[in-house]
Amino acid sequence: MIYFLDHYWPHILAVLSTVMGVVAAIHATMTKRDVRAAIGWVGVIILSPILGAVIYAVAGVNRIRRASFIARRSLRHGHVAEMLQHYDVGSDAVENRFGGRMGALCHLGERVTRHALSSGNRIMPLTSGDEAYAAMEKAIDEASHSILMETYIFDRDEAGLRLAGRLIAARKRGVEVRVLIDAVGARYSVPSIVGDLVAGGIDVAAFNGKVISGLRLPYANLRTHRKILVVDGAIAFMGGMNIRKDFTGPDAARDTHFRVTGPVVSDLFVVAADDWHFETGEALQGEAWRVHLSAGEPGHAPFSRVVVSGPDAHLESNHRMLTGAFSVAERSIRIMSPYFLPDPIFLAALATAARRGVAVEIVIPSENNLAIVNHAMQAQFPQILRDGCRIFRSKGRFDHSKLLVVDDKWCFVGSSNLDSRSLRLNFEIDLEVYDEDFAGFVAGRMDARKQDAEEVTLESLHHKPFWLKLMQRVLWLASPYL
Repeated sequence: MIYFLDHYWPHILAVLSTVMGVVAAIHATMTKRDVRAAIGWVGVIILSPILGAVIYAVAGVNRIRRASFIARRSLRHGHVAEMLQHYDVGSDAVENRFGGRMGALCHLGERVTRHALSSGNRIMPLTSGDEAYAAMEKAIDEASHSILMETYIFDRDEAGLRLAGRLIAARKRGVEVRVLIDAVGARYSVPSIVGDLVAGGIDVAAFNGKVISGLRLPYANLRTHRKILVVDGAIAFMGGMNIRKDFTGPDAARDTHFRVTGPVVSDLFVVAADDWHFETGEALQGEAWRVHLSAGEPGHAPFSRVVVSGPDAHLESNHRMLTGAFSVAERSIRIMSPYFLPDPIFLAALATAARRGVAVEIVIPSENNLAIVNHAMQAQFPQILRDGCRIFRSKGRFDHSKLLVVDDKWCFVGSSNLDSRSLRLNFEIDLEVYDEDFAGFVAGRMDARKQDAEEVTLESLHHKPFWLKLMQRVLWLASPYL
C-alpha cells in the first residue's frame, strides 16, 4: 500500500480532484437560483482543485433539507386547533379594513408563509435591553410548566448569567426547560454559557453544533438567528435582541423586542420546537408543552402572522414578503436596519416603488459594530440614492432594531436583517402586523432616530477619496457572505 501511494499519489490526487470538482460543479449548476452565483462557484471549483470543492461544501451549500415533524399547527395542537380557527383572518377581512392592496399582500402571505394570519393578538414593544430582559425574567420566574428558548447569542456576562440563573431556578421548581443556542453565537463568550446551564440541570443544545461528527459539514455556514422565548405555551418574546450586557445600562446599544400573547404564540412555539427536534431528535410533546391560548376578541386588530425564513422549506420567505409589500405600497416605505446589504432584486423592488412616487426612507446607524459591513453598505449608497430613495445615518448609540412599515398600515418586525445572510442563509423569525396603532409605534421609533440623523447625499459621496470608495466596493463583493 505504501509503495502504491508513493508511486501513484499524483494520479490519486488527479482522480480525487476531478471527481470532487465535477460533483461540486454539477451541484452548484443545478441548485443555484442566481446565474452569477452559479458561475462564480463553478469558477472557484475549477480554479482551485480540491480546495474549491471543499470551500463550496462549507460555504456554498445553502439549504438544509429537513422534514418538519410539526408541519401544521393543527397537527401538533389538536386541542386548540378549533379555537385557533376562530381567530384566523382572511384576505377579505384585511381588504375591508386596510384596502385592496393590503388584501393582496395578505393573499401573498398565505401562499408564502404557510401560517395563518390571526386576530386577537397583543404585541407589546420592549424598547431597551433593560426593559426586555426584565419582562423575560418575570415571565420565567412565573413559569409553571415549560420554557422553550432559542437564540443566536447568549453571552456569559452579567445579563446572560442573570437570565441563566432564572432558568436554572425554574428547572429546580420542576419546570421543563429547553435552550437552543446557535453554535456560532454560543462561542461569542469564552467560556460559553452552555456549561453553566448544563451544570444547573438545563437541557441545552447548540444549533448545527455537530457539523463534523454529525456529518453536517455542508451546513456549517447556516445559523439560527432566531430569538424566541415561549413560556407555558401562553407568552412569547421575539424580536432582534440577543442575550448580552451590551443592551443594558445607560450607554447601552439600542434594540427592539416584543412580548406577544394570542394565537401567534402557537406558531412561535412550533418554530422553536421544530428547531429543537432537528438538533436533538426530541419531540416536545406532553402536558407540559401544551399551548394555553391567551387572546383578545376574535376579529380584532392587530392582525398578525409569523413569517418563518431559512435555508430549508422556507427559503427566502422574508425576501418574498418584503418585495411583495414594496409592490403594493402607495405612499411610503420606511426601513430601519443595522445591516442594509440586500440583493439586486430587493433593491430593484425599492427603486420601482420610489419611481412610482412612493416615499422610501432607510435609517441605518452612523456607527456600526461591524466595520466591514459598514463599508460594504456604503458601496451601494450611490445606486440607492439615484433610484430615488433617501438614506439617513442615525447618530448616537448603535441601534440593532429591525423595523419596517408600509403606508402606516403594515409592519414587518423581528430578527431579519436586510442582508444576504438574513434573507438567504440564516434561520429567521419575523411578524407581519396589520394595524395602524402598531405602525404608528414603528414610525415613531424611526422618527426619533431621524431627529439626530444625517441624510446621505450624492454630493457627499462624490467627495470621498477614491481609495476609500474602491475599498468599499471590494468589500461589497463579499456581501453575500458577510
